[in-house]
Amino acid sequence: MREVAIIGVGSTPFGRMEGSGIIELAVAACREALAESRVPRRQVQALYLGNFVGERLASQGALAGLLAGRLGLTGIPATKVEGACASGGIAFRHGVLGIALGLYDFVLVAGVEQMTTSSTAEVTAALATAGDEEREIRVGLTFPGAFGIIMREHMARYGTTREQVGRVSVKNHGLGVANPKAQFRKPVTLDEVLGSRLIADPLRLFDCPPISDGAAALVLCPADRARDFHGKPVRVLGSGHATGPATLWEMTDLTSFPATVRAAREACAMARVTPADIQVAEVHDCFTIAEIIATEDLGFFPKGEGGPAVEDGSTGLDGRVAVNPSGGLIAKGHPVGATGCAQVYELVKQLRGEAANQVRSAEIALAHNLGGAGVVSTVTILGKL
Repeated sequence: MREVAIIGVGSTPFGRMEGSGIIELAVAACREALAESRVPRRQVQALYLGNFVGERLASQGALAGLLAGRLGLTGIPATKVEGACASGGIAFRHGVLGIALGLYDFVLVAGVEQMTTSSTAEVTAALATAGDEEREIRVGLTFPGAFGIIMREHMARYGTTREQVGRVSVKNHGLGVANPKAQFRKPVTLDEVLGSRLIADPLRLFDCPPISDGAAALVLCPADRARDFHGKPVRVLGSGHATGPATLWEMTDLTSFPATVRAAREACAMARVTPADIQVAEVHDCFTIAEIIATEDLGFFPKGEGGPAVEDGSTGLDGRVAVNPSGGLIAKGHPVGATGCAQVYELVKQLRGEAANQVRSAEIALAHNLGGAGVVSTVTILGKL
């Protein structure tokens, strides 16, 4: 297979994007990525778009074809990819495979979601479709409820403390301050996290990401042509994609997501790296406890040591592995279909040395995107070209 590179990235800010529809958000991110790549639009051969709940919350289907038309990419194959909150990560993987297999030379990948025009109840109901409606969701379980159960199990099994989990929020909100794309740019204290409104015991408001609008986009090409278009291309070293149990009762271990473990192993094998080689990671902190579990499932820390790793600074900007220097979903925001592409956007900036919270000597980076309560996951490993 051919090696693949990223030669252009673009992103809207995340948050309440009043006055912009879902197509307009995607168009803005794609135009930025295309302009940065300097690839003439007539050379773009395919478009992959990650989106989860556009039909339900934005009342708009056929998003990929509509986006291609608005961009003037007439006639190319345009595919919308849906994989719950991992939609953007899956779209990116499809784009990578299209280049790697020689089907295309230039691919545009994007992710988008518009959520803030809907009520909290409507958003909650839409997101719940990432669970198994027939076998679990219809009894009233929500994702905050599910991750509250998961958090209680992690605390009981490994002695993870409420304070350790809360420090994920403190860290990510602190990092979000410097990120111009972040929805929340105000630090919080541990007391504020622990005293915030109860959502699903033991999860509180500041343990959860906000409802967000936003889009991110990337332009891909064969690595051997990348420097013709950008002076600092980023190489895709590895890509993994796996599925896992869709319900809590099917999980043999509530403190681990098999889809993440499998996707990480696949990506590391392809990249020929180990977790110890990763200097910076954007992981799917859909709740604070999810970041801790991700750092364990990805192999950064042994099981049960993710909590202490946050407490001792190992996941901070200057730690053993910098986790979510963008502010993560908790502070940057979580427009669900866009998140996977936005994680790659942030890591491209890191590897170019252009990030708001720059990790020193970053050479190898990892993006982890999770759907539902572990039903699907993608892991991408990037490096300098």
